Amino acid sequence: MEATIYHNPRCGNSRGALALLRERGIEPVIVDYLGHPLDVPALKALVARVGVPLRELLRVKEQIYGELDLGNPARTQDELYAAVAAHPVLLNRPIVVTPKGALLCRPPERVLELL
Repeated sequence: MEATIYHNPRCGNSRGALALLRERGIEPVIVDYLGHPLDVPALKALVARVGVPLRELLRVKEQIYGELDLGNPARTQDELYAAVAAHPVLLNRPIVVTPKGALLCRPPERVLELL
């Protein structure tokens, strides 16, 4: 099975989802989205694949979230996408994509829904 994981190796949930994939014999494409940030079109495509609003994928506890006032409902989608493209730490993880769909895998066991 093909799978892609948007991964942060320092995140326990991300490591857990990756381990669950590997335990099932799946070696996913690993996207280091912090080291190689996604541009706005790639972010939009990923969010559309997950099927939830971008706001639901933001890490609200990140300091930069507050500094940029991203919780303000007046922020437009374009502003949110630009913020995540500039500060990829704002994107929650891990996001896993398989032929069955895409999910934010928090907790990591959610990855099993995609297998």
